[in-house]
Amino acid sequence: MTFHTFLIKYGEIGIKGKNRYLFEDALVRQIRYALREADGSFKVHKSRGRIYVDCEGEYDADEVTSCLQKVFGIVGICPVVCVEDRGFEQLKKDVVAYMDELYPDKNLTFKVEARRSRKTYPVNSMEINCLVGEAVLDAFPEIRVDVHKPDVLLNIEVREQIYIYSRIIPGPGGMPVGTNGKAMLLLSGGIDSPVAGYMIAKRGVALEATYFHAPPYTSERAKQKVVDLARIVASYAGPIKLHVVNFTDIQLYIYDQCPHEELTIIMRRYMMKIAERFAKEDGCLGMITGESIGQVASQTMQSLAATNEVCTLPVYRPLIGFDKREIVEVSEKIGSYETSIQPFEDCCTIFVAKHPVTKPNINVIHKSEENLTEKIDELVEQAVRSVEVIEVQ
Repeated sequence: MTFHTFLIKYGEIGIKGKNRYLFEDALVRQIRYALREADGSFKVHKSRGRIYVDCEGEYDADEVTSCLQKVFGIVGICPVVCVEDRGFEQLKKDVVAYMDELYPDKNLTFKVEARRSRKTYPVNSMEINCLVGEAVLDAFPEIRVDVHKPDVLLNIEVREQIYIYSRIIPGPGGMPVGTNGKAMLLLSGGIDSPVAGYMIAKRGVALEATYFHAPPYTSERAKQKVVDLARIVASYAGPIKLHVVNFTDIQLYIYDQCPHEELTIIMRRYMMKIAERFAKEDGCLGMITGESIGQVASQTMQSLAATNEVCTLPVYRPLIGFDKREIVEVSEKIGSYETSIQPFEDCCTIFVAKHPVTKPNINVIHKSEENLTEKIDELVEQAVRSVEVIEVQ
């Protein structure tokens, strides 16, 4: 039996009010974008609170499903058989044929759940449930009914056409990307920041990203690793504008002028300042980092407060209460883990003090930063002017 249509189920969008159509339209756009990579011709359209993907001609059902499972806002993907309304007796025959072909092993329980959106249809939903269920039992005596926990939930939706389906493939959930503004992700080559970007994008936020490169201390392969990670996140979040900042001169200057135990905090403060400049220029409404309380010295409560102080935009940290195991699990799920653990160091791991401060005093940090006043502004401007922008699809 060939499925030429997928019924797309959404979750939170359904509880929206008069602006629900805006979220539905955004979801349609994201589905169309995701299917650009799939072989075949597809028509994505809305109809009475439902979204459908019609597949025209030859296509790979597994490939289409894989693409749809990366679209935030989708909670269920249902391969459906679409039949014309040729009378109720024919519908019963179509359903019996569906059950016979999809379930060769008839040792199962089932339940029929009908939904009659077209009220002119002569048989109501309860009658469809009873009469179609009776037809299935007559055709296959070994099948049993279980209205509480059936093995097969047989859905029948009566619209202009009639849709039959019994399989719901889980989607990622969340909200369509772009419905909740845009934010700037500080992206490194580690495990955490790609996961943070994924989680914020899942709430409907479009992403840009900033990566701090430190040649010759970090290699071109390290930069490519970050581009690869951005591409993985973009497969869920849509296109990402990646800013690659040459941070070498700033790092060396801080290393020469400031106490080494404060290096990480002061360098992160300047990273946040530079990333925020790009964020404001491009209309981002916040910053995103992959920090988790207590994971490393720069992620204690005191360190995070010191980093926050230089930002005027809100800083979102979706992993703040996660432990490393939980972060790794999400990383493996979205496919970024194997790339993240490739042995190419980023600039945060090159200039690490042996004994970094874990409870920085903000007044002491200010005092240390006074040592930078001679050249730091010039170096920051140079880094901003020389930024490399990569459009990651």
